[in-house]
Order: sequence, then C-alpha cells, then structure tokens
Amino acid sequence: EGQALEAAAGPKGPILATSTIAAVQAAKKTSDLIPFCHPLPLERCDVQYERLSPDPNPGVSLNLNPNLRIQVTAACSGKTGVEMEALTAASVAALTIYDMCKAVTHDMHIT
Repeated sequence: EGQALEAAAGPKGPILATSTIAAVQAAKKTSDLIPFCHPLPLERCDVQYERLSPDPNPGVSLNLNPNLRIQVTAACSGKTGVEMEALTAASVAALTIYDMCKAVTHDMHIT
C-alpha cells in the first residue's frame, strides 16, 4: 500500500514527490508568506503521508486514497517554535496534491 501511495502519479507527474518538494520550499519561505514571522534556520523538515483507510477505489489510475493525512515535522536549534513553518508546509503540501489531481477530479476536500 505504501509503495503504491509513493508511486502515485497524475497528469503532471509524481504527486507525493512534488508535494514534498513544495512543502519544504514553503517551510523555508514561511516568513515571506506570514506577516510578523521571522526567518528561521531550519535544520529539518520531514513530510509524511498516511492513508487513513483502505483505498475505496483500487482501480483508480492515481491509486491515491482521498483520505490522506499529511504530517510535517520541522526543527531548528533556536529558542523559538517552528509550528508556523510546519503548518505552512502541510498546507502547501495539500494544495499541491489538489493542484496535481484536479485534472482527474475536483471531488477533493482539504480539512
């Protein structure tokens, strides 16, 4: 199951690989996007994907369950939190997945 999830590709290319790149870029650019957030020297930005239930449509070419959890863990050695970077990264990861799948279906929800 995890292998199929990682291999999922749409018309625009590999969905999760592209989403991961977008998430890391977003985490690094959080201070450019959110007013009053200051730039942080991120040391780690880990993006993980998990299916929340079995794939209801195993024959779908994307083989991507609509119930997908995105979890981002960010870290830096400073005395500040990195929750805004992690939240921004998770949001952009979800938006990227939506963008890459919208040519196939618009029946997607980000919650």
